[in-house]
Amino acid sequence: MWITRFLELVERVGNALPHPATLFALFAAGVVVLSWVAAQFNLSVTHPGTGELIKPVNLLTVEGLHRIISEMVKNFTNFAPLGVVLVAMLGIGVAENSGLIGTVLRLLVISAPRRLITFVVVFSGVLSNAASEVGYVLLVPLGAIIFLAVGRHPIAGLAAAFAGVSGGYSANLVLGTVDPLLAGLSQEAAQIIDPNYLVNPASNWYFMIVSTFLIAATGTWVTEKIVIPRLGEYRGSQKPEELRPLTSEEKRGLKYALVASAILVAAILIGLIPENGFLRNPTDGSILHSPFIKGIVSFIFIGGATAGIAYGIGAGTIRNDTDVMKGMGKAMERLGLYLVLCFFAAQFVAYFKWTNLGLIFAVEGAEILRASGLGAIPLMIVFVLFSALSNMFMGSASAKWAILAPVFIPMFMLLGFAPELIQVAYRIGDSVTNIISPMMSYFALIIAFMEQYDEKAGLGTLIATMLPYSIVFLLSWIVLLAIWIILGLPLGPGAQLFLS
Repeated sequence: MWITRFLELVERVGNALPHPATLFALFAAGVVVLSWVAAQFNLSVTHPGTGELIKPVNLLTVEGLHRIISEMVKNFTNFAPLGVVLVAMLGIGVAENSGLIGTVLRLLVISAPRRLITFVVVFSGVLSNAASEVGYVLLVPLGAIIFLAVGRHPIAGLAAAFAGVSGGYSANLVLGTVDPLLAGLSQEAAQIIDPNYLVNPASNWYFMIVSTFLIAATGTWVTEKIVIPRLGEYRGSQKPEELRPLTSEEKRGLKYALVASAILVAAILIGLIPENGFLRNPTDGSILHSPFIKGIVSFIFIGGATAGIAYGIGAGTIRNDTDVMKGMGKAMERLGLYLVLCFFAAQFVAYFKWTNLGLIFAVEGAEILRASGLGAIPLMIVFVLFSALSNMFMGSASAKWAILAPVFIPMFMLLGFAPELIQVAYRIGDSVTNIISPMMSYFALIIAFMEQYDEKAGLGTLIATMLPYSIVFLLSWIVLLAIWIILGLPLGPGAQLFLS
């Protein structure tokens, strides 16, 4: 079949690419060379906002070499996504290591009525991505176990969970580690045009909340109407496992976590609701530009750590401060490759700014898009499709955005689009093809889970199972985005669709 042959070609091409960190090192070197080429041709554009003549800055000079050497460490330590992800993961690491996240996911699934089991599995998958990638290793195999236990095809349960975890990666009711990560990259890119522009991690939150129910509903429909009928009755050798109910220790841990979280929420509300609340902006009393919004990553850390410690004390999984620190340490251990990636991505982004190439490409690209005559909705649809296609060749959401943001955010800003809207369009495209992209880092793991129930399962089996989710998610999310733009709704706190 031509689709299978195409996907096999994509897999071969993707596997031939270097590691993402190596790609960024090559891109950084390429920017340096390109700055020399652009300088030789005397390229220039007029800044549409200031009227200033912008020319490329050649980094292949003695001055350029000095700047590259002297600011290498500064580029890395000042890279916006670095600190926010590290801080957020410290808190989430405590919650995960204590067992809180796993217990909550299991409780959501085993307590659901049978007629709602599919919806709950998909919904739980979406919620799990707030804790980074724990859903892949915990909820996806659990989805198969649950479906087999209730007499359904286990691969359908696996697919439903995978659709929620990965296909719904840009939806959630709460903020997770990916939000500050992408916001930091968007902010770096937006500052190519406006050095003072800030993108807060909650800038897509309203859209994400609505998207959570959209993905849960459409994922349930695809599972029930397409995937389950196609798979038919399960005739494999795996026997149903009894879903283990929560132990008394786990229940006590959840009660402790609930009380601790309620106290924290109450403290936040006390700081926000009164006009002179201590978490409001001390100058004008607003919430939009308050320390709460600006420090949302701090509250992710505090909330994760507070709930995780309380659960651990109640469940007996945390006995002393050493256990807490070990949880944070384990979260940091998983970020080793991310730190390497950030180092090279930071150099690439910095060079792109220094050379003015990002601004030059943005102005020229904006002129081409303006001349195309496409309206806001068609332009966003084109960008969603472009993001979805690029996801087939590079699986890391942050790595792709680090490449695309410095080009597309300035370009669309010059057309009047807010960076937060461009970020939402990118996140939609990135999410919907996660579940059919062989480049997604957990793709091989999902195939291994699937092989437990079907020895003949492989790449084609997984892609064929997940393709209906990908198509339905793409179409329904585009419709939601179009409605959002037509109604002019804010994407998150203080995040409008267009620049004034």
